[in-house]
Amino acid sequence: MSREGTGLSRSGSGGAAGSSSSSGPRDYGATGRSSSAATAGMAASTDANNFGGFSPTEFISLSESIAANTIFVKQSWQFLEKANRTVGTAKDNQTLRDKVHDVQSGTNQRISTTSKDLQRLTVVVRRGDKQQKLQVEKLTSDFTHVVQMYSKSQQVIAAKMKQVLLVSASQQDDLNRDLIGFGDGGSQQQLQQQQQQQDAMRQQQIQRDLQFEQDMMLEREQRMRQIEADVLDVNQIMKELSSITHQQSEVIDTIENTIEHTVGNVESGHTELAKAAEYQSRYRRKVLILLIIAVILGVIITGIIVSRLKT
Repeated sequence: MSREGTGLSRSGSGGAAGSSSSSGPRDYGATGRSSSAATAGMAASTDANNFGGFSPTEFISLSESIAANTIFVKQSWQFLEKANRTVGTAKDNQTLRDKVHDVQSGTNQRISTTSKDLQRLTVVVRRGDKQQKLQVEKLTSDFTHVVQMYSKSQQVIAAKMKQVLLVSASQQDDLNRDLIGFGDGGSQQQLQQQQQQQDAMRQQQIQRDLQFEQDMMLEREQRMRQIEADVLDVNQIMKELSSITHQQSEVIDTIENTIEHTVGNVESGHTELAKAAEYQSRYRRKVLILLIIAVILGVIITGIIVSRLKT
């Protein structure tokens, strides 16, 4: 029991070692965004002032982090799919299960962080253009799809691991000793001399059996709790991602409506301008006709006056 307890505690403290092995998902350093995010945060206020509240630096930083974390979750899903084919077979061992625990712990934290990054990115991109909003929508869609696949694999492998619980080496040794029993009794005289000792040993054996069963139950319960704790509660995250997607759709619809409204206004403006130009052209023609008539009248009147003066 002590050896297995050490193994379980090691799985919690040695998570980094387990998840960094070759068969586990590779770490692209996306969660090590704290230093770059701090730098981006220092420049964000300046960019926000220069670009009317939109921060290109923060937008790029969050987008790259979300894309890298999406790849990480996908690799974790692929690892769980591979491990699922091994659990319950002759190759199943505690090392594999510790690694599954480490991968799930790291990935669950990465998913939680990415969900918050998406919420922040949705706020940042509100003042961005349509192309940037469509980019955020694709990031959200890709991440949501990968998380759904990862969650399904988690549930499958958790059910399989709970169905096939491993027995620790120390418990197996105790079980083997219990099956061996007391051995051959020896001669009748020795049995008579050791009768009282055997009675005491039987009592001790009963106590050992009870303690063994209790230890087995406690360890099974502990492993069941660990397996269940590793399974990500994806419902809340899916609700948040669904809300983000809905907000993005509304924003894009608003942009499209605004564009359509603007196009309508432009077309209406063109129509009004055409009408104004036509009205102005008619007005000019009228003025020109009146001027011509006035000139003709002036010439006629002038001719009449000149002819009278000559006579």
